[in-house]
Amino acid sequence: MTRRWLLFPSLLLPLAALLTAFGPSDATRTVPNTCFKTGEVLQYRVHYGLINAADATIELSDDVHRVNERPCYRATVTGRTTGSFDYFLRIRDTWRSYIDTTSILPHRFFRNIEEKNYRKNETVDFDHLKDVASVESHKRDKNKIKRGTFKTPNNVQDIVSGFYFLRTLNYDSRRVGEVIKVQGFFDEEVFNLDVIYKGRETVETKAGVIRAIRLVPKLPDNKLFRGENAVSVYLSDDRNKIPVLIQAELVLGAVKVDMYKYQGLRNRLNLVAKN
Repeated sequence: MTRRWLLFPSLLLPLAALLTAFGPSDATRTVPNTCFKTGEVLQYRVHYGLINAADATIELSDDVHRVNERPCYRATVTGRTTGSFDYFLRIRDTWRSYIDTTSILPHRFFRNIEEKNYRKNETVDFDHLKDVASVESHKRDKNKIKRGTFKTPNNVQDIVSGFYFLRTLNYDSRRVGEVIKVQGFFDEEVFNLDVIYKGRETVETKAGVIRAIRLVPKLPDNKLFRGENAVSVYLSDDRNKIPVLIQAELVLGAVKVDMYKYQGLRNRLNLVAKN
C-alpha cells in the first residue's frame, strides 16, 4: 500500500487505524449511541516538540443527511499546517464520512488531500449488504479518474466513521491489557490492527485536566514511529468518549495532538476540579 507519510497523515493514520471498528455479523445492526449528537465540534493543536505544527478539527454537521436512503451523520476531519511547517509542507486535508445513525456504519467516505504539490480527491461508497467498497479517485498530477470495487469484511468502517463507533463501546468491563481486534478499509485495502486497552489515567490538555481511557494501537513495522507501541490515544472517561489527547513517539522527536476547545457535546465532559 502506498502512503504519503507527511505530518498530518502521519498523525491521522495511526489514530484512524485505532478508530476503525468491529461489530456483529448482522448487516442491519443497531448500535446504541448515547455519546455524540449533531453539532459536536472538537478542535486540536498539533505540537512537534515545542513547535505548533498544525491545527485539526473533528466535527459533526448540525443536520442529519440522507445517503442510500438512510439518515446519516456527516462527520468531517480537517487538518492544516501552521507557522514554519506551513511554509515547508503546506497541508490542507479534508476527510469526511456519512455515518448511518442506527448502525454507525459508513455509507460514503470522501477525502481531499493537498500536500505541497500533491493532490488527491477520492470517494468511497460502501455496500454493507454485499460487503463491497466502490472507489473513485482522481490525482491532479496524473489527470485521470481511477475506479475500482473491493471486497470488504462485514461491518467494515472507514477512517472517520470507526472513530465514532469506538466511542459507543463500553470499557468498564474490559481488563487492562485486553486486545481489541480492529478492521478497516483505507487506500483501497482492508487492514487489521490490534488495539490494547491500557486502563484509566488523568491527562492534562489545553482544555483542562481530564480523566481518560488510554488505548494503544500496535503499529506495523515502519520508519516513522518508534516501536509498535509508539502511539497513545486518550478518550475522555465519561459518556462522550471524545479523543482529548494523542501522543506519538517518532524516530525524529515526539508529537502531541492536544484538544483545546470543544462545543456541542452530548454529555458533560469529565474535567478534574482544580484544588
